Amino acid sequence: MNRKLTHLAERRSQLVAQAAAQRTALAHEVEPWRARLALADRGVTVLRYIGRHPALMVGAALVLARLRPRRAGKWLQRGWVMWQFGRKLLGR
Repeated sequence: MNRKLTHLAERRSQLVAQAAAQRTALAHEVEPWRARLALADRGVTVLRYIGRHPALMVGAALVLARLRPRRAGKWLQRGWVMWQFGRKLLGR
C-alpha cells in the first residue's frame, strides 16, 4: 500500500509540474491577444448598457440628425446594423 501511495504522490507532482508548464505556455500564447480581447469585452459591455437603456440610442440619433442631416441616414444605418449585431451577439 505504501508503494502505491508513493507512486501516486510522484504522479501527482509530475502532473502539477506539467500543469504549471502548460499555464505558462498558454499565458505566452494569449499575450498578443490580450489587448484585442479587452477591447471586445468593452464593446460587449457597451452593447449591454445600450440594450438596457435604448433611450440613449434614440437621443444620440436625434442629436446626430439635428447636427448633420445629410449624414444622419448613413450613421443611423450603421447604428442599426450594430444594434442588430449586438442583439444577436447577446442572444436577445
